[in-house]
Parts: sequence; C-alpha cells; structure tokens
Amino acid sequence: MAHSASINPDVTQSECEVISKRKVGAYHHLTLAAPAIAEHAKPGNFLAISIGDMKSSMLLRRSFAIYQTVPRGPFGGTVEIIVAPHGPGSTWITQRAPHEKLDVVGPLGNAFKIPKDPVRALLVGGGYGSAPLFALAETLRQKNSRVEMAIGAATADRIFAPVEGKRSVHSLMIATEDGSSGAKGRVTDLFDNSLSAIDIVYACGPMGMLRALTEIGARAGVLVQCAVEESMACGVGLCMTCVLPVQDKDGVIKMLRSCIEGPIFDGSAVQWDAIGTIPPGTYGAHR
Repeated sequence: MAHSASINPDVTQSECEVISKRKVGAYHHLTLAAPAIAEHAKPGNFLAISIGDMKSSMLLRRSFAIYQTVPRGPFGGTVEIIVAPHGPGSTWITQRAPHEKLDVVGPLGNAFKIPKDPVRALLVGGGYGSAPLFALAETLRQKNSRVEMAIGAATADRIFAPVEGKRSVHSLMIATEDGSSGAKGRVTDLFDNSLSAIDIVYACGPMGMLRALTEIGARAGVLVQCAVEESMACGVGLCMTCVLPVQDKDGVIKMLRSCIEGPIFDGSAVQWDAIGTIPPGTYGAHR
C-alpha cells in the first residue's frame, strides 16, 4: 500500500458557480461549474468548500466526495456533489441558489485503485456514501469488469441510487434498517459472510460498515478498498484532525491523514479498534 506525502498534484482553488440544485430524497444534489477540477478528478477524490461569506465565514471548510464529473460542456466542465444537511456548514451549502459562487479546492485525496484486468467487483455504499461509487462503476465497466453494487441506509429516503447510476452496474441490492426499501437489515447482511464470486470490494460509508466489510473480506481473502469518513477540516493535510492509525507493508503503524494519504485505504491495514487513539508502538509516538 503506497502512501504519498503531499497534496494531490492536480489541485486548484477556484470560485465555482452553482449551476443547479435539486433535492434527492434526504439529500441535495449540486452541480458546480469547475472545469479545472473536472478535468483531473478521479473516482474517490473529494472537494473542500469554504462555508459562508466574508462576514459570516465559518473557519473550517467542509469536504464532500465527488459524485460525477463532466469534463466538457457549456460551462467548460462540471462537478457534482451530494450533500446531507447535518450541521450549519452543510446546511449553508444546501441553501445556495443557482448562479451563486462557492470557494472550492479540489480534486483532493487519492483515488480508488483500478485493476488492469477485468475483475468481479462489489461496490458497497452506506447512505449518500454510495455517491462516489457510480463514477467508479463506470470506470470499471470500461475495463470490462462485472460490477455489482449494494447500498444500505436507515430508511428509504436515505438511499442514494439514481436511475442513471443503476445503468452502470450489473446488479443492485438495497437494504434498509427499517425495511422501507429492499431487504430489512444492514447492507453487510446481504452477503451472508460470503464473497465467493467477488475479486475486489470497494466501499464508502460509515466507519462501522467499513470495518464489518473488512472483516468479511478478510475471511474470504478479498481485498477491500475503503473510503473512510473521517472529518477532514482543512482538506490539505495541515490541521491533522483526520488522522487514523494505518499499518504499512512493513508492519509499522503510522498515523496517516485521510485527506492526503487517503481517503482510500486498504481496509485490512486500518486499525479499526484503535481509531481515535494512538496505539502503543505507533511510529513517532511519545513513549
């Protein structure tokens, strides 16, 4: 597992016009005019958006996975994101109207690793965590891979599975905890601990889901690439709020930044039990 030590080399900061905004279930779908970002973004990359105007600005940016990009078009190139209005920052973004501008930095972070040869891939998303998986599905299909997708959420309105996205996958499974859509239960229940027909798993969603998938993958001998949902306050590796313990190929545990070395990690390398702590023996930790 290779880790870079610097920001994504294709990153730019730009004022991006909001082209459109629409409600999708419990979420908001925003399209931004961002040609420089759209040209270089890859599945798994994210954006960091400044919140508020000069008078009311909240200090920290908010990070959002890139849902789709269109490199060319009337606006030169567009980037789409899915926003769940939780706190004041994300709510402020969902209140932006078309033609307003946002201060955006991107593309940030690393990208999902794509096998050179066709594979049988399973893409698993939790809530709006499924958003970046649809562009990944298209990339895998272009490599002649078979793509299956599974999406889980608490309720039906928190399932993000756009009609156009469904065309990117060979099969789509849905699970909701209340049974309002698809199977009742967690998305990880759909696999019955069996991944016998799968070569690789890509996952994006809550940390508990990523941990469970990693364990299922370990039992099946299947690699699980996880897009972690750590809070990335600056997005450029300075604030160190998004660090988590990850074991390198030599067995050394290091505190890595989700916004720089991630957000995509080999699930088997992440020390899930120790997230939020600095495990004993971690490289550089005080003894």
